[in-house]
Amino acid sequence: MLDFARTAEAIGATSSTLEKSRLLADYLRRLPPDDLRRAAIYMSGQPYGRAERRTLNLGWAAIGKVVGRLSRRPPEELNGLFLKHSDLGDWTFDALSEATHPAATSMAEVAAALEEIRTARTAAAKQQLLEALLDRLDPLAAKYVVKVLSFELRIGLQEGLVEAALASAFEVPLATVRRIHMLTGDIGETAVRCRAGELADTRITLFQPIRFMLATAVETPEEAFQRMQTEVVWTEEKYDGVRCQLHSSGGRCELFSRELKETSEAFPEIVEAGLGLIHEVLLDGEVLAHDGTQVLPFFELQRRLGRKVVSSALRAEVPLVFVAFDLLYLDGDVVMDRPLEERRRLMEELGMKPPFLLARLETARDPEHLDRIFAETRDRGNEGLMVKDPHSPYSPGRRGMSWLKLKRPLATLDVVVTAVEWGHGKRRGVLSDYTFAVREAETGQLLNVGKAYTGLTDAEIATMTEFFLANTVADYGRSRLVEPNTVIEVAFDSIQRSARHRSGFALRFPRIVRLREDKPVAEIDTLARVRELHERYFARLIPLAQVAEVSEE
Repeated sequence: MLDFARTAEAIGATSSTLEKSRLLADYLRRLPPDDLRRAAIYMSGQPYGRAERRTLNLGWAAIGKVVGRLSRRPPEELNGLFLKHSDLGDWTFDALSEATHPAATSMAEVAAALEEIRTARTAAAKQQLLEALLDRLDPLAAKYVVKVLSFELRIGLQEGLVEAALASAFEVPLATVRRIHMLTGDIGETAVRCRAGELADTRITLFQPIRFMLATAVETPEEAFQRMQTEVVWTEEKYDGVRCQLHSSGGRCELFSRELKETSEAFPEIVEAGLGLIHEVLLDGEVLAHDGTQVLPFFELQRRLGRKVVSSALRAEVPLVFVAFDLLYLDGDVVMDRPLEERRRLMEELGMKPPFLLARLETARDPEHLDRIFAETRDRGNEGLMVKDPHSPYSPGRRGMSWLKLKRPLATLDVVVTAVEWGHGKRRGVLSDYTFAVREAETGQLLNVGKAYTGLTDAEIATMTEFFLANTVADYGRSRLVEPNTVIEVAFDSIQRSARHRSGFALRFPRIVRLREDKPVAEIDTLARVRELHERYFARLIPLAQVAEVSEE
């Protein structure tokens, strides 16, 4: 395991993607198959391959308790170290310096220890097993075990670079590596197949999720046509739901989330309906909450998420539909390489009944037409548009130009910063996460409506860090209350009701547009403005017919 850690450390120390790939390829090339599988998975920043469907149920807090106990350092010293790093793995390395009893430990032994942790029945037992594992590791190895366990490798190594390293290590065309990874959905299995030369017989296996096709964001209809370079585009309304893959065959049906984790338990009625499909299918689509005639706001659907059991009462309160927008596999045939227009035709011929619906489809032939469709869909309360090339194949895990996401901000708000937090990763050591508020017009009270951590430059964040340190009202370690004297403009995608904030509202996906040094706090937006936007755009329900309607304008 120490060899793995040293390789990861070297990869993290270079900014060159070519050098990262070379270092990883050299390391992977000399590993036996079992260690190769583990190393590829760990280098992707996860303890288990996606095909394994296993979770450790070991959160940051539990890991922190174990490291703190093993370090034998006082809490105030540990807190200071964490503020220095803002990274659980880096903190572990410092905290465990000269505190462990290192012994030679193989990757197989680490994997066996993780399996013991996974199957342990209590939180206390899991922590005890983790403590025993970390105690026998060199602090550098412990650092990377913790990084893997916390899904925070942070060495600049994305899955695309792992694919490139595998291609180099085993002299396999990169396109082939990507294809195998696309179909298996598992980088460990991909590594083993590349090493063994098992390249030709990789196919989709139902109930083994594959990666989702991704969309590239564009800001204007003109940019959409320019990037797609086609005379006609298809549009689908961008729904505010949960994207899922549905696999159905032989009396079995399962749903998988964007993270390729099974999520069937949250949506049992969709699974039950899927059992009635007469074809073997793999569908890509969106789960939406609806009341029979209207699509409900996303916060209603959130009540379903993360539950192992959905009560009959909750099923009645928040019923669902599955809006299908792509077909990847049909009755033994992989159809993802066929043009979208053919996949759509095959999907229409399935004759699916509610709760299965087809995404509402329109055709645009120029930017003006696309802009009109976009305005209409925003008026109906949707987030925006998906713009698709009707001749394109389905490309799992890729963000190309065949699918575009037209999602202009609905509005911006001028708000005041009320609290800040230390950042993570490359932003550790700076205050980069800003909680912000609007003003209650009658009383002048400031009421929080969200938190943003993107939009400013590194230079702006560094300057504002010094400013906020000098304007701190209360220091709570990771976070600080600050004097409400900094106005920022924020964009966002939607507004939802929230019990978390006293304002009763929360902005979804807020990002900072700019610092408003020209604007006094007295002129920031009011709670009434937030309420007005919510009522106008997000409190209204979307007619269900508009979800499934097919139009050929």
